[in-house]
Amino acid sequence: MDYGRIGVPDPGGGGGSSTRSLTADPTRTPPKSKLKLLLLLVAATLVVASAVSAALVVFVVRNRVDGERLLHRRPSQAMSRACSRTRYPTLCVNSLLDFPGAAAASDKDLVHISVNMTLHKFGRALYVAAEIGNLNMDPHVRSAYEDCLELLGDSVDLLSRSLTSVAPGGGAAASTQDVLTWLSASLTNQDTCTEGFNELNGYVKNQMSDRLKDLSELVSNCLAIYAAAGGDEDFAGIPIQNRRRRLLSSDKKEHKHFPVWLSRRDRRLLDIPVTAINADVIVSKDGNGTCKTIAEAIKKVPDYGNRRFIIYVRAGKYEESVLKVGRKKTNIMFIGDGKGKTVISGGKSVQDNMTTFHTASFAATGAGFIARDITFENWAGPSKHQAVALRVGADHAVIYRCNIIGYQDTLYTHSQRQFYRECDIYGTVDFIFGNAAVVFQNCTIHARKPLQFQKNTITAQNRKDPNQNTGISIHACRILAEPDLEAAKGSYPTYLGRPWKLYSRTVYMMSYIGDHVHPRGWLEWNATFALDTLYYGEYMNYGPGGAIGQRVNWTGYRVITAAEEASKFTVAQFIYGSSWLPSTGVAFSAGLLT
Repeated sequence: MDYGRIGVPDPGGGGGSSTRSLTADPTRTPPKSKLKLLLLLVAATLVVASAVSAALVVFVVRNRVDGERLLHRRPSQAMSRACSRTRYPTLCVNSLLDFPGAAAASDKDLVHISVNMTLHKFGRALYVAAEIGNLNMDPHVRSAYEDCLELLGDSVDLLSRSLTSVAPGGGAAASTQDVLTWLSASLTNQDTCTEGFNELNGYVKNQMSDRLKDLSELVSNCLAIYAAAGGDEDFAGIPIQNRRRRLLSSDKKEHKHFPVWLSRRDRRLLDIPVTAINADVIVSKDGNGTCKTIAEAIKKVPDYGNRRFIIYVRAGKYEESVLKVGRKKTNIMFIGDGKGKTVISGGKSVQDNMTTFHTASFAATGAGFIARDITFENWAGPSKHQAVALRVGADHAVIYRCNIIGYQDTLYTHSQRQFYRECDIYGTVDFIFGNAAVVFQNCTIHARKPLQFQKNTITAQNRKDPNQNTGISIHACRILAEPDLEAAKGSYPTYLGRPWKLYSRTVYMMSYIGDHVHPRGWLEWNATFALDTLYYGEYMNYGPGGAIGQRVNWTGYRVITAAEEASKFTVAQFIYGSSWLPSTGVAFSAGLLT
């Protein structure tokens, strides 16, 4: 792709501007390795997956095995119908024919069989990928490799939850959108893993490519089969959920402040003064708390906790090497003393020989993550290119009254469902990017002065598959220029976004847009790439940069005129926030009215 137009490499491609080949020596072993522990964990995962697999096969197949042998690997009508809806039908048929019970299964059975088969493939891939962890690797290669192991583990967990939800008699209280979210995130995880090796060469890359072959296509097929079976419709790329549609007035009345998936206690925690909160752990640099570092506090959180665990981080600047809330650390709430007072900082960038994914000053993937009154920053600067301040891949995540400060790739909204309210986000190139289903509400988005010859792009959304229920919705926000850009805005145009992937989806609704935004509004990624398949929309924006008369004429761009269409990108319908946000206590508007 042509990245020369803004003078930077691919925002998520896992590399900086260097094209130096990075390889690993397959004959050497590092002195410390956690390979044995990892293999044991992976083996345990496979045992669980195999147990689920065996149970489902017994349920579906029963006495059909003899009949299957007579089919001589010919796909059944049900299999042909299911696979015809996918993007990779040949792989779909071949993979299902190899899975016990699939050839004789009904249309309904193929839904959970496809999820089960995909889970089994991911579990096996994680196991064999872990086998090369003892190799001595260049830091950049090690970074990409560790990303893949983490992402594969996350995907195994997401697929396991999906399987439990769709299996006959599973009894899981998960909605269609829950499963679509988890499958969408699994596909995004695999995409991120693959991209981490894009600019690398050598033994490890070749080995990982072989071990991870077809995983992205398999989960795409699984997502298509599930979406079709659920009757999920799509209106110009917008998910329609008529069963959940409510009058905007009733949404406003019922949930004055925050979406429904937040408990009443969480709503209260987000509204009351910090002095009235009884935190589980207090972090204080001066030693007057429970611990001095945030990393220590995270270690104190129980795995897979169901109750809200509160970590209060007192005022101060915290710069620690690894700050990550992993998938096992669920329902954590971080509370600071306010924007600019409690600061979580870092300076990693792709110039340090690591992937974009690895550069985050703070990362969270544990479901139910909440942050309030904190500044997240990456001070690497514009010359270091990709440098993430905050990365979020947690489902039902809420970021409230926070600063997120950086330059290129500031905020990585990686995957799953996220909500940002009353936040200030600063950056230059692609500074809000990723493939979550995310809504920004009442936020201020600040464009900064970029490097010479660069153009600012606020968003780079990377929806890769038409069945993913993801996208960026910017609702009732302010799009402003920082003073350094304001003084030179004629030389550094700012655009609302550009398409990172083929089905990129971003909308701006009812927001103030400053005159630093170019009249065309949107920027191509590379020539005509994705211009027919993306969905970029604008609805009732205002301000000098909100004029639509000179906007791009791409097939995928649209000026939204119907409230019904715009409503698909509200909290209530796009992230289904009326079912989970109220429990957090964060103020929100479910519908278009604010």
